Amino acid sequence: MAFKKGYMIVCDGSNGAGKTTIIKAIAAHLLSRGREIVVTREPGGTPVGEKIREVLLSPDTPELCATTELLLFAAARAQHVREKIVPAIEAGKIVISDRFDAATVSFQYYARGLPLALINQLNAIALDGFRPDINIILDLDPAVGIERVNARGEALDRMEKEKLEFLQRARNGYLEQARNDPQHFMIIDASQTLEKVTSSVIEIVDKITDS
Repeated sequence: MAFKKGYMIVCDGSNGAGKTTIIKAIAAHLLSRGREIVVTREPGGTPVGEKIREVLLSPDTPELCATTELLLFAAARAQHVREKIVPAIEAGKIVISDRFDAATVSFQYYARGLPLALINQLNAIALDGFRPDINIILDLDPAVGIERVNARGEALDRMEKEKLEFLQRARNGYLEQARNDPQHFMIIDASQTLEKVTSSVIEIVDKITDS
């Protein structure tokens, strides 16, 4: 079967909600259907983006101001879109990304309180007219998410070390974006069993990639 159209699927939402596991399930499913895939992440995804990621998420840079943080996310995204995402989609591949532009709206606007107009302007510059086909939001109480991260024995990154109130505002940001744009957002209750979450996500992926 010849596939001509590429897609971009974003897996986003609360920290500790299981994005990594779900992305692996999406990738395996699409590979089983004969699709070529590219798995990536934000911030990161390119050599330049990964260096920016180190600065953004390292607990060793707590002094990073909110505006610098926003600009770094935008810089990493601009490189990501041009170097990796658009070429893959033009080649008919399916890009699966751990976070994307909706995360910046949630964390930098809803949680940090930076001006939405500024965030939208920077996202527009970084995206250059591009947008993902679907944002799958794994929704989970931030307190539960951090408990899961701790239970895995993983060190918290700079964003995860923020107060629960900050993480809750970011969560609300995802939910609000989904309410405002149901065509491009799907909310999945990540407190369900892994089997239920996975089956719900795969159903969404099939609807998108079969269109």
